[in-house]
Amino acid sequence: MRRGLTLGVATVLLIGLAACTSLGVVSAWLNDQVAFTAPQLQRQLDARFPRTFDRVGGLVSVRLDNPRLSIPPGDRRLRLDFDIGLDGMASDGRTGRVALVSGLRYDPSTRGLHLDDPELLQFDLPGANALLRGGARGVVNSLIAEYARSEPVYRLDDDLLSKLPTGRQVGAVDIDSGRVVVRLAR
Repeated sequence: MRRGLTLGVATVLLIGLAACTSLGVVSAWLNDQVAFTAPQLQRQLDARFPRTFDRVGGLVSVRLDNPRLSIPPGDRRLRLDFDIGLDGMASDGRTGRVALVSGLRYDPSTRGLHLDDPELLQFDLPGANALLRGGARGVVNSLIAEYARSEPVYRLDDDLLSKLPTGRQVGAVDIDSGRVVVRLAR
């Protein structure tokens, strides 16, 4: 008898937990929004880096590694920091740092959140002379623009998108109170 009662209680708890998980996603959409935290976005970035990008017809390779995403308090944009390495163009192979801030936008073709109007904040390349740093900065700016067009920072999963209410679609993406908030539109 006691074993049956324990099994029954465990079953009810598991069903309740599964329902709460599903209700969390559905209720977010019912409120016409769903929110993501910086750690959620960070996990997807970690899985996609390091990355190497060839530029200038393969004469220069830019290696981005160790992405660090944060949402500064009170800011309406997120911050991304990377370690950067350049190969080619008389590079000495040392690693530098690059930092940018950006809003986010939703792209239905990738089902992802992409950088929107990214701004380069910091570009440090140790051991590079001023001419090389200037040229490399231009390469990094073009790389960031290309990345913003084609690569999402975060991809919405199929399960979440399948729960969109009928006739609704993903609309505005805002950064508010330290979270990325995806709002629905008609």
